[in-house]
Amino acid sequence: MRAWKLCGALMALLSVFFQVSLHDLRSPQRGNCHIARIRQFGMYIAHTMFGLSMSEVAYAFCRERTTVKHACHLIEDMRENEKFDRSVSSFEYLIRALYPCGSVGE
Repeated sequence: MRAWKLCGALMALLSVFFQVSLHDLRSPQRGNCHIARIRQFGMYIAHTMFGLSMSEVAYAFCRERTTVKHACHLIEDMRENEKFDRSVSSFEYLIRALYPCGSVGE
């Protein structure tokens, strides 16, 4: 239940931050590559910043655990690009501001 709530809030933030439809992010279909990439980014954030297991993230995003694993590896590799890494860092800063004192994973 905690994973579901955290990831739901995360998807709402992703929707606003990247100006995409929340409906598209929550869709069980993959969607276009832009939406899929944002969803993968959300899975990465949920795992790395919220401390959720890949199984918990998979449940909350209505995906398979292997999909989450792939997403996390992909985003980690993409962080080697400076521009992309700045976007990730900006979003991580936003998450830390919304969940001060390390309460993200609690």
